[in-house]
Amino acid sequence: MRPVKTISDPLAFKLLADDTRRKIISLLRVKELNVAKIAELLELTPQTVYHHIKMLEDGGLVESTREERISANLLEKYYQATAEVFYFSFGDQSHPEVARHLVALALGSLKKIGFKVEYDEAAVSKLANFQAQLDKNPHMTKYLDEISKIDDIDQVTKWVLERYVGILSMSDKEFAKFTNTQMELWNLLRSLVKEKRMEKGAGARPPSEG
Repeated sequence: MRPVKTISDPLAFKLLADDTRRKIISLLRVKELNVAKIAELLELTPQTVYHHIKMLEDGGLVESTREERISANLLEKYYQATAEVFYFSFGDQSHPEVARHLVALALGSLKKIGFKVEYDEAAVSKLANFQAQLDKNPHMTKYLDEISKIDDIDQVTKWVLERYVGILSMSDKEFAKFTNTQMELWNLLRSLVKEKRMEKGAGARPPSEG
C-alpha cells in the first residue's frame, strides 16, 4: 500500500460519492480483509460487498493482496486500499460534471453544519470552475511522488507541505491569478449564504447598566 496516491480519474470521484464504498475504503485502509469479513462488519450481503469491491478495484482504489485456500475448489481473496491517503486532483476540465457533483455535495453539507445557503445550477458550475482553477498546478505533479516517499512526517504535515510546494512552484503571474481566483470564490460563496451561522454566545448583548 502506498502512503499517498493521486487520483484524477472521474470514475474514482463517482465511486467515492457512495457511502457504502467510502466505508469499505475506510476498512481496507486499516488492514486487508476478505469479502465475508467486510460483509460482516458492514452488515451487508457478501454479494453486495463483492459488487462494490469490483467497482473499487476497477477504479484503482482497491487491490487484491493475496489468496487463501478455504477448500479444495475455493480460494478466498483478500483486499486492501491502494493507498493510505488519496489525493484528489480536480483540475481536469474535461469532466465538468464530476466537479459539479462534488461541489453540489459540499454545498448541501454546509446546511448540515448550520449555514443557510441557496444556490442553483449556475452557481454550482461557477464554483466548480473556480475549484478546478485553484487545483490546477502543472508544476505539482513532479513533487507528489517525492512527498509521498517522505516517511518521517505524518499525513497532515504532508498536506501542509503540498500546499507550500504548490505556492512556491508558482510564478508571480500564476500566484496573482491564484489569489484573484480565491477572492472570486470567496465572494461567490458569501453571496450564497443567506443567513450566517451563529456561534453560541455570539451576538449576545452585554448586560445593561443600572
